[in-house]
Amino acid sequence: MNRWALELQSDGKGHEVDAAEACARRAPPPSFVWIHLDGREQETLRWLNDHGGMPTTVIYALTATETRPRSEAIEHGALINLRGPSLPGDQQQDRLVSIRAWVEHGRAISVSFHPIDGLDVLRDQMIAGSIKDPGDLISHLAMIITKRVDPVIADLGDLVDDCELALAPEHAYETRRKIAEARSDAIVYRRFVAPQREALSRLAELDAPWLEEDDRLHLREAADRFARMAEELEAVRERSALIHEQLTDLRSEQIENRALLLSIVALIFLPLTFLTGLLGMNVEGIPGAHEPWAFWGVVGFCVVIAGAITAWFSFAHWFRR
Repeated sequence: MNRWALELQSDGKGHEVDAAEACARRAPPPSFVWIHLDGREQETLRWLNDHGGMPTTVIYALTATETRPRSEAIEHGALINLRGPSLPGDQQQDRLVSIRAWVEHGRAISVSFHPIDGLDVLRDQMIAGSIKDPGDLISHLAMIITKRVDPVIADLGDLVDDCELALAPEHAYETRRKIAEARSDAIVYRRFVAPQREALSRLAELDAPWLEEDDRLHLREAADRFARMAEELEAVRERSALIHEQLTDLRSEQIENRALLLSIVALIFLPLTFLTGLLGMNVEGIPGAHEPWAFWGVVGFCVVIAGAITAWFSFAHWFRR
């Protein structure tokens, strides 16, 4: 279900109601209604204009295609934009999708364009009676998002730890692929995690009658955890860049070692090639041309020269460079 309307009734639990009737009724607190709409449906904008009872700027903000985390007091309510993890299998580019909400005393209207992981949990909490007012709704939403995103950021840090332990030439290709993915994910998440921390901190300080002290404590806790996640993402980016540099150095060192080995082999065979080329000229007067021992004598002389050059390279520590 992509849209619903829940109203807190006399039994202290949320019940399904008609969204338009709930907005028209606007019963005074302690009654509280939460209306969630699907931004992809064409009638959402028309419904907000007809029944929302909110400023036009808020309607445009709720239905905007692109948005970033923010919280702003407008007239008697507050416009809140947050980002949460998308459901597995949802085909969209951003790892964190937006949920926008207009919150005022006794009412909350939220809009999302993609299914958000954990939103069904928030709905169940409302039905069970754990959510009593807009402050509870927003603080519970912030904590649910935090619990979903925190393990993902921690997994990125663990992946970087594994890559640091696997810094070896034989694992260079796989490590380079993993560290590139981790760095890319860190950049994507940090794009929204950092401003979400600011949005939650600002919301916790908002002067609104529907925000109670325990709601502010939960919002501050969520903001603090997002601050820690932002620091972790920054560390992942820096460590990924350092690992990438180390992998590049390992590859350069490996290429240099191979080039050095080829150079040593070439230097060993250079005088041998000169000698065999000189004796292989098809001219008269080559020493030992008609002697039966000449071939093995040349072979032995080449072995002596190759051994002497190899010993000199070993004495000069070329093989250890």
